[in-house]
Amino acid sequence: MACKQQLKWLMLAMICPLIAGAPSSMSKGDGSCPKENINITGGTFVLSNNYSHGSLLRYICPNGYYPSVHSRLCQNEHWTTKTKMKKNPECKKITCPNPRVFENGEVAPYKEKYYVNDTTTYSCNSDYTFRGSAVRVCKPNGKWSGSTPICGRDSDHCPDPGVPPGSSRTGNMFNTDDKVTYSCASPLTLIGSKERVCQDGGQWSGTEPQCYADFTYDTPEEASEAFSSSLKSNLAVEKEEQQGKKITLDQGGKLDIYIAVDASDSVEEKDFDYAKTTIKLLLEKISYYPVSPNYEILMFATDVTPIIKMNQFKMQKPTLTDIFKEMDEFTYDKKGDKTGTNIAKVYTVIEESMKIEELNNATVFSETQHIIILFSDGHANMGGNPKPKVEQIKRLVTKNDPKREKKLDLYVFGVGDVNQDDVNGLVSQRDQEKHFFKLQDLQEVQEMFDNMIDESTSVGLCGIVWEGLENKRRAFPWLAQINIARTKGSNCMGSLVTSSYILTAAHCFKEGDTHDKITVQLEKDKPVKVKKYVIHPYYNLTAKQQMGIQEYYEFDVALIQLEKPVDFSSTLRPICIPCTKETNGALKLSESEGTCRKHEEILMSNELVEASFTSDMETDHSPKHIKNIIFKLGKYRDACVEDAKKAKGINVENAREAVTDNFLCSGGIEPETDDVACKGESGGASYVNKKGRVFQVGIISWGVKDICKGSSKKFTSDADSRDYHSNLFSESIRSFLKEHLENDRIGNPLTFLPKNETVSAG
Repeated sequence: MACKQQLKWLMLAMICPLIAGAPSSMSKGDGSCPKENINITGGTFVLSNNYSHGSLLRYICPNGYYPSVHSRLCQNEHWTTKTKMKKNPECKKITCPNPRVFENGEVAPYKEKYYVNDTTTYSCNSDYTFRGSAVRVCKPNGKWSGSTPICGRDSDHCPDPGVPPGSSRTGNMFNTDDKVTYSCASPLTLIGSKERVCQDGGQWSGTEPQCYADFTYDTPEEASEAFSSSLKSNLAVEKEEQQGKKITLDQGGKLDIYIAVDASDSVEEKDFDYAKTTIKLLLEKISYYPVSPNYEILMFATDVTPIIKMNQFKMQKPTLTDIFKEMDEFTYDKKGDKTGTNIAKVYTVIEESMKIEELNNATVFSETQHIIILFSDGHANMGGNPKPKVEQIKRLVTKNDPKREKKLDLYVFGVGDVNQDDVNGLVSQRDQEKHFFKLQDLQEVQEMFDNMIDESTSVGLCGIVWEGLENKRRAFPWLAQINIARTKGSNCMGSLVTSSYILTAAHCFKEGDTHDKITVQLEKDKPVKVKKYVIHPYYNLTAKQQMGIQEYYEFDVALIQLEKPVDFSSTLRPICIPCTKETNGALKLSESEGTCRKHEEILMSNELVEASFTSDMETDHSPKHIKNIIFKLGKYRDACVEDAKKAKGINVENAREAVTDNFLCSGGIEPETDDVACKGESGGASYVNKKGRVFQVGIISWGVKDICKGSSKKFTSDADSRDYHSNLFSESIRSFLKEHLENDRIGNPLTFLPKNETVSAG
């Protein structure tokens, strides 16, 4: 752990270099701060901008210790602190809140203070029933592991709510309308509900309080579990099924999400940038659900700068790409000289937007779920107390009706040296839910949103990718590489379309190939075994030899069935297949408007359709190259098809004999130069990106000529190099896929749209 901490110091030092000596030109009077008397006993410090005015000095301590002063800011040639400094900074040992407040039982061992890794055990007196964790360990973040131990009689209407470590409770009656109140021992801060009421249903109002020291924080895992659990309740509803609980995504809900990011000087620039990246990831994750939220995104310091306003979003319906571009253009220094923290103004702006929405349509406003997410350190140094503004928002949404309280969710992500007491009044407080998260560094939080989607729903959530993380495989979680062992081995690509089927090209296989000769690679070092492969029944390579077509590739489609279904994860998910209900959800279409014809209209909407396919895999099982193409439809298709006559082994007057309507065509240099497929890329998915998801529309089949030969590794098209892709909108291909993928008995079958709602391409 000590080595890990030293590495962390080294990384921080690389980001914010520790200045051992200032240049001789730097002297008092130019706004710089002194180098003397700023060290911390037992630790070190990093500087964001040398000793210059505005530089933030952050103290760092070894694992198991915390700095008595978190940070100092260089202002007017002095190092200032957020709280009054009584003595020189030092690194102190982290302690966990006093567990000896445990009632009606015994806690062992007895100690004056409990430090990191100390273990406590709990037991009840006779006639009391034990709930919670019997053994707890003091964690490095100043919290006890597990849940609060409680010894109760279970004879009242509500269960004994317990006494969390570090707190004291007033009230020992637990019947309907009885109240209990909590406070924390100094200098701890109470996070959660100071007062809880026993309700008719036998549940306590609010949320269980916790006593945080100023060094206590939530781990990314804790924040991820609590936030995603709470947020999912707005994105999904749970239904009981025979196999157990499964999340069924709700398309009917109305959802308005307001996000505000603190850009004031008390927040470091890197945390501001991490917050923006985190918001992008959050919006990406939410976009995977069939719900379509509306957004307002605000940046603030002294003033509030809207990236997008709620009414503007509802009128313009911008894409995520449009929003991300606007966010990228708002940099940390765009706030100018107004660097204070005016949290009250943010909530005022949000309230004004909500009032406009209510005026526009009061009925819709009352039916809408409202979510407000604030990223800040909570140090409001101007604009007054933000809590009254939050109370006004609560009244606007709930109309003082307790039953409407769940229509509003207020979250705060506190970053770094957070003013905990102030923030606690800005969040929702509900039983079994957490809305305030105190985090050391937002960089870690980017990972937490990866867990927001329940893996059991992954079949219905096809085409999910995320390109913002270092693991490149996550951007291509459906990618498969296929090897067939024979004298002259065959390499092809494929795509994962269900948990037990790979879609590829029929020409990858030859007579005599058996399942045991086929190797399928999905994730690194995890080859999967094959049960069988099946080729489209109409595929016949020699069908038109008498017409002058030596090799005929119509219906060049095959499916590989795996021996066992794979377990979906962030690096292993299916691509979306058109004309299925699963793709309907990805395109955010209702059942009535979701038809195969509609899918084709959306995905193949223009005469020139931008698409991509991939090369073979790197060692990390991401593609070596992403190849960009344009499908030629409408008036552009004829010229693309006509070039098929230039292929070796084709001697026909009518190119449509070789390239039927069951093919899509790409390649050439008009209107732009396409990439072309190389040897080993056959069977791969040709796909389009729509609405943040990936949809396979074709399978790479054959090409006019191989221009990838030689050492140049060239794969950009010339004027007459064309590629032809088996078209998944072809009714014959769709019927083949339906026969096998809908009747999958070992994995997760797809549900195809009825035949009378489909159309052939062409």
